[in-house]
Amino acid sequence: MPIPNDRSSLPEIVLRQECNYIAVFLTMACPYRCSYCINEHESPRKKEDILPGSEWVRGLSRLTNLERQEGAVPVTLQGGEPSVHPDFYEIINGLPERIPIDLLTNLSFDVERFIARVDPARLKRQAPYASIRVSYHPGQVAFEELLVKTHRLMEAGFSIGIYGVLHPDQQEHILAMQQRAVREGVDFRTKEFLGFARGRLYGQYKYEDACTLSHTRQVRCRTSELLIGAGGNVYRCHHDLYEQGEPIGHILDPGFEMMNEPRPCRWYGHCNPCDIKVKTNRLQQFGYTAVDIEFPATAGGRRKSRRAVAAATG
Repeated sequence: MPIPNDRSSLPEIVLRQECNYIAVFLTMACPYRCSYCINEHESPRKKEDILPGSEWVRGLSRLTNLERQEGAVPVTLQGGEPSVHPDFYEIINGLPERIPIDLLTNLSFDVERFIARVDPARLKRQAPYASIRVSYHPGQVAFEELLVKTHRLMEAGFSIGIYGVLHPDQQEHILAMQQRAVREGVDFRTKEFLGFARGRLYGQYKYEDACTLSHTRQVRCRTSELLIGAGGNVYRCHHDLYEQGEPIGHILDPGFEMMNEPRPCRWYGHCNPCDIKVKTNRLQQFGYTAVDIEFPATAGGRRKSRRAVAAATG
């Protein structure tokens, strides 16, 4: 999406009140090669130009209306592995303090350098989960190494916890490592595996055939998340983000504003699991989905709906 050259003065981007999550994908690059990576649900990871740190700071600093009665909506830096971005520390330290920061990471970076360059207070807020959320990937990193790094960051005053995905081939190991971490005073939580394994689709979804990759149909979608790709493009959903579909705006576009109306989509059936899984929101309340989908009207004028999973409707 072409962006005007003159960006000396950019207007505010007012966060919609119903926005539940701000995901900032600093880069899609990652030193790990997990076979179950959710970024590659449909096709291999695609390369995308990245914004320099100064442009990330300029664009994200436009965000306003983050405050909520239950606590401000944070900007969550992620990827790929966000620390791979060459201006990783410039971005963290350059954002105004009114913007809270969370970090999703595999902790592959040098923790001593991180401690030296980042104030623990910058990634700490009142929330029912840690601000730094570490993903554990068996086969890519030794759990002992991850645990040592986590303890070091805890000692330095950072809010940090570990998460493990309950992939059917790794579930027993993940649960064993969770017990070990808890014994050592480390917050270790598990996440449902989303995607294909052992010949079937895993996950609990509001729309049961939305991510089977077996068909497509025209629908209208409304998201409650702000998703910003590595190049600064804003996407309506994770499918468009990972598949580099048509963006709906750019973080540096002076005319960009968040909209609340449902948008037409022809990719139903190829949804990314992140968008339609039944999960907890940022307040840890279960039953939330990132995207609500409207189906075409029938001949009688009533909208046709897909049967939702019991957990989403009960």
